[in-house]
Amino acid sequence: MSVITHRYEFVYLFDVANGNPNGDPDAGNLPRLDPETNKGLVTDVALKRKIRNYVSLEKEGEPGFAIYMQEKSVLNNQHKQAYSALGITHEPKKLPKDEAKARELTAWMCKNFFDVRTFGAVMTTEVNSGQVRGPVQMAFATSIDPVLPLEVAITRVAVTNERDLEKERTMGRKHILPYGLYRVHGFISAKLAERTGFSEDDLQLFWRSLGNLFEHDRSAARGEMAARKLIVFEHENPMGNAPAHVLFDAVHIGRAGGDATTPARGFSDYRVSVDQQRVPAGVTVSEMF
Repeated sequence: MSVITHRYEFVYLFDVANGNPNGDPDAGNLPRLDPETNKGLVTDVALKRKIRNYVSLEKEGEPGFAIYMQEKSVLNNQHKQAYSALGITHEPKKLPKDEAKARELTAWMCKNFFDVRTFGAVMTTEVNSGQVRGPVQMAFATSIDPVLPLEVAITRVAVTNERDLEKERTMGRKHILPYGLYRVHGFISAKLAERTGFSEDDLQLFWRSLGNLFEHDRSAARGEMAARKLIVFEHENPMGNAPAHVLFDAVHIGRAGGDATTPARGFSDYRVSVDQQRVPAGVTVSEMF
């Protein structure tokens, strides 16, 4: 697997209907909001979690595609795998004094864990395996228009405790957005990929994960979520041919027909376009879906 040699940026669009794309635990699990604009937010952490979940399903059991940051994992035990495989004895909180062995430990983690070589990881815990800057980074997703969170009452015919048997039903609540289209920007560095071994095969897997991550993440809380569009900017030069913000500014998302007076209720209410004249020489634009 050859390491990627081109820099990339991408614009990723996804939407939600009658669901909560990313609840805020500090606000009673309400959908995250920018309080100044009332636009919806989804954290990069939430998106990376879904990518990890997709990769763990597609590549289950395949060498080199284990997931480092997974539910109920003990990170020190993940690090111990590297020490054991390389026959190195660890000292609490310290890397080996031999720099070559220290680099070998970190390289082993990159080689065996997809999310370490993709997103990076701070592995300086009690069982120290070093620190990695990942070539793939994502920003927060922001909705195109302001969103309106709704609190919906629900009922349950079963009860939890015997003392509640006389009750006909118990009440609950869930928080949803009727609809929201979200935009997120991403960055892929070829120079950082050289350090982690992020390969062309890894890149294709990452694109597939963006196209399919919601297909295996269904839940009552998240309603209908769908990946709608992925616009990729590929640079000829590993260091890049243009600043990322210049490329992002070339992608325009507006209301279809110019009517923004009624609330959007579907992706068809929007029109997405790329101003090719604003894309500098040396950068290729492609729509993956």
